[in-house]
Amino acid sequence: MAIQPSVLILNGPNLNLLGTREPHIYGTETLDDIEAACRELAAGLDLEIDFRQSNHEGELIDWIHEARGEHDAIIVNGGAYTHTSIAIMDALSAVALPVVEVHLSNIFRREPFRHHSYVSMAATGVICGFGSQGYLLALQAAARLIDASGDA
Repeated sequence: MAIQPSVLILNGPNLNLLGTREPHIYGTETLDDIEAACRELAAGLDLEIDFRQSNHEGELIDWIHEARGEHDAIIVNGGAYTHTSIAIMDALSAVALPVVEVHLSNIFRREPFRHHSYVSMAATGVICGFGSQGYLLALQAAARLIDASGDA
């Protein structure tokens, strides 16, 4: 029996506050709601997912390091670390896995400092501006990347 491909879904700082944090920007769905939708879609795509959130940069980096050998792709919403963390970019580059960057809001229609993403420099692709639907699009993209790589 073949082992199911696995996708690590990482969520950065303040995403634990979804549903109540600036709903006019981020919507009213909680991170638990997004995780449930991802689990449902992943089952249909024959993928396992490992869904995590941390407000701590070092913990996110540790999880990225652990992904090598455990997961076939990474989806990351780095939150504010997207715009500040060279360390997360370096970790994503070092593990040499397909990376899909996702953002709930369209970062290019927001404050100028949000227009730059260090994560993008390590990502295969970026999905932004579609709210929680972006996570589902990212899962579909990750499934295709895994299939194309033939690693799973």
